[in-house]
Amino acid sequence: METTTLTPLLKAEPIQQTEQLTYNECVHRTYKLILLWATAAIATIDDDKLRGTLIREDALPITEGSIIHELISPILYLRLECYAGNEYGIRFGYEPSPSYGQYYPIMAAFVRMIYKLTSKKASQVNIENAVRIYHIQVDCADLYDWMQEIVSRYHRHEQIPYKAATLKRKLQKVA
Repeated sequence: METTTLTPLLKAEPIQQTEQLTYNECVHRTYKLILLWATAAIATIDDDKLRGTLIREDALPITEGSIIHELISPILYLRLECYAGNEYGIRFGYEPSPSYGQYYPIMAAFVRMIYKLTSKKASQVNIENAVRIYHIQVDCADLYDWMQEIVSRYHRHEQIPYKAATLKRKLQKVA
């Protein structure tokens, strides 16, 4: 029996810091790690449509209300934004529709990775409050389709190249 695993992707480690980072620097670095993980996970999907992404990056200066970076894909959503008091926050989402059920392991691992990398133990700076859960995006496919339809002036389309997932064989004893 063969199973597809995301083991190499799950090896993303929390930030090892030698210098003292500010809260926003730590949130920003952690967001980049989550973004790298999400991009690598999306790359393992063989369906071209599902590897399409919309990317937004706001220009400087970053002020309250700025969307610093945003990734929209049909199955994952990730955003770094600036909140009141110029404090950075991370929003996320996934597509729970049964028609995307075969990608549930990627979505579940994505959520686990976010909480792993933003836990108190992950860095010298406690950034647990950076993860904003009051509005979890749960209609990524519709959002992606809608944003493509309106041809958002803020987003650019990027197609993530396909990279096959690592296959790990489970060996079973033969009686």
